[in-house]
Amino acid sequence: MLRKLSLAVAVSCASNAMAWAAEAPLSTKTDLVSVYQEAVDNNADLAAARAQYGAQKEVVPQARAGLLPNLSGGAETANVRTSIDQPSAVANRSAHSYQATLAQPLFRADRWFQYQAAKDVNEQAALQLSATEQNLILQSAEDYFNVLRSQDNLASTKAEEAAFKRQLDQSNERFDVGLSDKTDVLQSQASYDTARANRIVAQRQVDDAFEALITLTNRQYNSIQGIVHSLPILPPAPNDAKAWVDTAAKQNLNLLASNFAVSSAEETLKQRKAGHLPTLDAVAKYEKGDNDALGFGNPSVFGAPYHGNVEQTTVGLQLSVPIYSGGLTSSQVRQSYAQLDQSEQQRESLRRQIVENTRNLHRAVNTDVEQVQARKQSIISNQSAVEATEIGYQVGTRNIVDVLDAQRQLYTSVRNYNNTRYDYILDNLRLKQAAGTLNPGDLEDLRRYLKADYNPDKDFLPPDLAKAAEAQLKARP
Repeated sequence: MLRKLSLAVAVSCASNAMAWAAEAPLSTKTDLVSVYQEAVDNNADLAAARAQYGAQKEVVPQARAGLLPNLSGGAETANVRTSIDQPSAVANRSAHSYQATLAQPLFRADRWFQYQAAKDVNEQAALQLSATEQNLILQSAEDYFNVLRSQDNLASTKAEEAAFKRQLDQSNERFDVGLSDKTDVLQSQASYDTARANRIVAQRQVDDAFEALITLTNRQYNSIQGIVHSLPILPPAPNDAKAWVDTAAKQNLNLLASNFAVSSAEETLKQRKAGHLPTLDAVAKYEKGDNDALGFGNPSVFGAPYHGNVEQTTVGLQLSVPIYSGGLTSSQVRQSYAQLDQSEQQRESLRRQIVENTRNLHRAVNTDVEQVQARKQSIISNQSAVEATEIGYQVGTRNIVDVLDAQRQLYTSVRNYNNTRYDYILDNLRLKQAAGTLNPGDLEDLRRYLKADYNPDKDFLPPDLAKAAEAQLKARP
C-alpha cells in the first residue's frame, strides 16, 4: 500500500492539487503555427524591419538617377534700369526670360560605381529582412515553448507542494500518536512552506510567459496546445558537425548579407577613387526672353539697338577635369579603404561566430538527445528512491529529512526532464537557423506532436512513468 501511495504522489498528485486555471474549450487553444502566423501579421519588430527595407531599397533608383538625363526649367523676371552719362539718360524696362536645360551624363565613373554599390546595399538589406523573418520563426517557437515550460514547471511545483502537504499531514498524525517528535513536524512544515512559495513564483512565471507571447503577436491567449511526450528525440540529420558548418557558410542569411556589405564597400572605394577622373556630359539648352534679361549684350538690327525678345538654342559637350579640391577626394579614398577593411573584419568575425554557434548547437542537440532519456530514467530512479525511503522511514531506518530530500530530488528530476525536452526542440531550431535552413515548415513538423487537450496538471509527466517505476521496484532485490 505504501508503494502505490508514493507512486500516486509522483504521477497523480498534480491533478489532485489546486487547479492551475479553468480549462478553456478545445476550440480556443492556440497551436504553434497559429501563433507564428499572428506574429507575422502583427509583430511590431517585423513591421519595422519591412519599413526599413522599403527605405533602404530606394538607394538603387536614387543612384541610377545620376546616370539618367536630367531636365530642368526656369523662368526669371526683373526690372532693368539703364543709366548712361553721355548723353545723360535713364531707362527702365521689364525683363522676362525662360530656359530649359537637358543634361545627359556620358562619362561619370563615380556615379556608375555608386550605382553598383547601391545594388549591393539593396541585396544586403533584402537578406537582413529575410534574417529578421527567419528569426521570428525561432522567436515564436521560443515564446511558445517557454509558456509550456513554465506551465509544466508550475504543475510539478504544485505536485511537489501537494506531496509535502501530504508528508506534513502524516507527520502530524505520527506526532499525535507518539510515533515521532516535534522535529519531524517542523521539518515537514518548512518543506511545505518552501514548496508553497515556489509554487507562487512558478505561477508568476506562467503569467510572464503569456505576456511575452502577447507582446510578440499583440493577441490575447488563455491556453495553448502542449507537446506530447512521444515526440521523437533524434540526433540531427546529418549527424556531422562539418556538414552543418559547410551549410551555414553557404546559407546563413547574416553571413550572406555581410558578403554584400563587403561588395558595397569595394564599389564605394572605386567611387571615391573615380573622384580623380574627368567627367563628360552632353548638354542641350534652350533660352527665350528679353535681350536685357538674357544678357546677350545689345545687338543691333539694321544698325539700330534691339531690345525685344531673343531665342537661343545651345547643344554641346561639357568636360570637367578635377585638379584640386583641398584634399577632399584623397581623404575620402583613405576613408573608404578603412571602411572596406572594417567590413571585411566584421564579416570574418561573424563567420567565426557562426562556425562556433553551429558546432556548439550540434553538440547541444546530441547532448539533449542523451539527456532526455537520462532525465526520464532519473525520474523513475528518484521515484523508486522515494518509495524505498518512505518504507525505511516507516520501519525506523530513515528519518524525515531523508524522506523530504528524496521527494525534493524527485521533483527536481521532473523539472530537469521537461526543461531538457524543450531545450531539445529549441536547440534543433537554433541549429537550423545557424545553418540558414530554418523555415515555417519546421513549425508545421512540430505541430503534428501538439496535443489539443493538453492539461499541464496531468500531462507534465510521461504517461508510462508509473508502470516503469513499478517495474523497477519489482526488479529490485
